[in-house]
Amino acid sequence: MELGLDGKACIVTGATRGIGLATATLLRAEGAQVLLVSRDADEVERVAAEIGGEAIAADVTRPQDAERIVAACLHRFGAVDVLVNNAGTSFVRPLEELSDEDWQAQWELNVMGPMRLMRATAPLMAKAGWGRIVNVCSSSGKRPSLTNVAYSVTKSAQLSLSRHYADSYVADGVLVNAVAPGPVTSPLWLEEGGLADQVAAARGITRDEALAAQQAKVPLGRFAQAEEIAAVIVFLCSQRASTVAGSAWSADGGTVPSFI
Repeated sequence: MELGLDGKACIVTGATRGIGLATATLLRAEGAQVLLVSRDADEVERVAAEIGGEAIAADVTRPQDAERIVAACLHRFGAVDVLVNNAGTSFVRPLEELSDEDWQAQWELNVMGPMRLMRATAPLMAKAGWGRIVNVCSSSGKRPSLTNVAYSVTKSAQLSLSRHYADSYVADGVLVNAVAPGPVTSPLWLEEGGLADQVAAARGITRDEALAAQQAKVPLGRFAQAEEIAAVIVFLCSQRASTVAGSAWSADGGTVPSFI
């Protein structure tokens, strides 16, 4: 299927691993120009060289970096056609142990960072008469998890923010959508000290038991691969998704029993 992404100028945040890396790689395979965004300057340069994209070291939680990211995309590609807000992380912490700093950090990462980038890019896309924005949210935003309440609450807010931007810009040809993955075989879950290890420590079980318990919650019977989530994201970035706006597509293996 021809997705119509050849030559499109794309920004992908959190682009050096997991879903972000898989998305940037697939966009490049479709012929898109991709600006990879990550806080790690050396890593983002390495990955960009590997897949044939451009790189910028930036932190989406810093207010000034949104305009810097957009300016870099305009300078290098001459346009901003696609934005994928993917940067994010989570950790295991009980509600009573979440500090004000934990709540604020999740708010900045999951709400204010994506909002600033949408605020900077959506008007440019509207002026051009075409654009795609995909916000990588979480199944936790649809069905709150007690593992990290701050993450769940801010992902719910991100889903709402995505819908508001969709309603505001759809008439201008800018289609804004969200994707809500469940657990993914990415470094967030599987690297040493990641969520699998954190859940195991919190529950007093082994890492393998923690992974098996999480997998058992997924009707599909397994974690998603990052490339599977990327395929959904890239479709929503494409010409083919020409009537999809304001959606919150679950990509969670059937975990959340919801029509929305």
